[in-house]
Parts: sequence; C-alpha cells; structure tokens
Amino acid sequence: MSIQFKSITELNELLDNKSISASELTQESIQLAKKYSELNCFVTLNEENSAKKSASINRNQKNPSLLSGIPLAQKDLFCTEGLRTTCSSKILSNFIPPYTATAVEKLEDAGSITIGKTNMDEFAMGSSNETSFFGSVHNPWKKGFVPGGSSGGSAAAVAAGIVPAATGTDTGGSIRQPAAHCGITGLKPTYGRISRWGMIAFASSLDQAGPLARNAEDCAILLNSMSGYDSKDTTSLNSDVPNFLENINQSIKGKKIGIIKEFDLSDLDTGVQKCFEESKNAYENLGAEFIEVSLPNISASVPTYYSIAPAECSSNLSRFDGVRFGHRAESTCDLNDLYIKSRSEGFG
Repeated sequence: MSIQFKSITELNELLDNKSISASELTQESIQLAKKYSELNCFVTLNEENSAKKSASINRNQKNPSLLSGIPLAQKDLFCTEGLRTTCSSKILSNFIPPYTATAVEKLEDAGSITIGKTNMDEFAMGSSNETSFFGSVHNPWKKGFVPGGSSGGSAAAVAAGIVPAATGTDTGGSIRQPAAHCGITGLKPTYGRISRWGMIAFASSLDQAGPLARNAEDCAILLNSMSGYDSKDTTSLNSDVPNFLENINQSIKGKKIGIIKEFDLSDLDTGVQKCFEESKNAYENLGAEFIEVSLPNISASVPTYYSIAPAECSSNLSRFDGVRFGHRAESTCDLNDLYIKSRSEGFG
C-alpha cells in the first residue's frame, strides 16, 4: 500500500487499522526520498536512526499522538543532535550539532520520525532554492523550475509525496512562497509562537519556524506540537497555546477577507491575476466576504526589511570565523587571515 500523497489524518487511520506499521511507513518515505533524488530535496537522510525510532513506536496505547509514527522532514537549519546540520552552506558542511532545536524536539517528543534534513537557500537567503552549496532543488511539478525558497527542499518533499509534512522557516516569505510555488499549504505563525532555540539564525527579529503540509489540518497538527513557551528563547511567547484543530472544519461563511488597496493587481502576470480571481471566486462561493483595507505605510515594508535583514544577517554570520566550528582555512599567517580565508572559502 503506497503512502505517497496521503495526509497525516489518512496515515493515522492506516496506523490505527494496522494496515501499515510505523517502520513500514518510515521505510517507504526513505525509499521515496531516494526514488526522487533528482529533485535534490534532501541534504542528509537519517536512515539508521529513523529505522530504530520507528521500530520502537507503540500505537497500542490509548489516544496516541496524531504524530506518533509519522515521518517528517526538517529544514536543514534546525539543529539535530548527532545528525548533520549544514544550512546548505560549505562553511557548515560537516557540522554535527550536540543538541536538537526545541521545535524539532517537540515534534519528535510527539512521536514523529525525522527521515532527513531538507535542502534550502544558503543560510535561508534566497527565494528560489538556487543558492544552496548542494545544488538547486527542482519543483516536483516540472523539473528545471524552481520550488521557491528558502524552504524549497521542505516544500518540494511534501509536494512530491515523500513526506506528509515538513518544517520550514519564514523570514520574509520563505514558508509561504515555496508553499505557493509547490501547490501545498504553508504557514508562518506569529513571531514567538514557536521557539527559535536551536534554529540557526538569519535575521533574529524576523525568523519564525512553521509547518508545510498537504492541507490546513496537517499544518494545525504540526503547529499544536511545535508551539509553546521556551525559557531558552528570550523572544518566546509566554501564553497559552490554543488547539489549532478546534475549528479547523468550521464554515468560513460570513468571514471577511481584506484586499489591500495599495496593492496594484494590474502589476501581476496575467496568469497570476487569473489564479487570484479564481481563488477569490472560490472563497465567495464558500460564503466569505471581501472588503477593501488600507495599509498606508506598506510601501515602506521592503526598504525596512532590507535594512533590518542584512544588518542582522551580518551580525549572526559573524560567528562563522573558522575558530570555534565550521570550515577552517589552512595555511593562514595570522588571525585576521584565518577569518578572511575561512569566510571567503566557506560562504557562497
């Protein structure tokens, strides 16, 4: 029985009915990752450890977690203890973290199986997944087309049916844009909702982890597990976590959807305009109402981003200096030369 393209809910039914075991599920995900290796979704597969964990999964207990035995992929900027974490950069190409990021740890504590680490734009800087040291990721819908970025490997792995869901991070669209490119669902949660501890930073005041999945329900399942206060993260939101599944199937009749009047839709490609209108019609048919809203300062968002993001990126990446971890240049004459050569050789 193929598990390709099945949702987390559907996989739970198969596990509960004993139609498939967690070990078989994990094994098929690994095989699918290898079968679709030309997509270049993965930097590192976690075969041995995922096989061990899946074999230990017990679905016989009362009310097992919805993620128990479910294979997931992790974006390769989440630290994973004992499993290579590269940020798709040469400078970290052999980095083995001694700890696991809180977001990943929460998913694994819920019983999920990490089958591997997904390719991305180097240090999450890019929107096409073409800046990776390990090569470009291909869109599963058409080889040679980009999957979007920086979470392109995660989006492509879900769209190809290798895994039902994956983690991503969003600094300026890096979950939402590849989700759109690959035809899946992606969510950037409120900043602070998910801990950033163990997530290698691009721009600390903008980065936020989130889920990519086949549908909104699966995103809610991941969000339920990933969310929560973390004392190790000073920007973590210290408030109760709602059950994101509670109203997942509630009608959207009467809901208002804002269309920003400062956005000129005529600037869009005609094909994109057509998709926008079709989506708008679909929402209206479901009972939603569209209203015009104004964001008068929206024109300042891009220049603001391009002030904050490069400044924070420069600060965060200064730690990769060839001294403590990561790539170190050989044949250097002094400390300054070590810094310059290590960074010049290591960064793309």
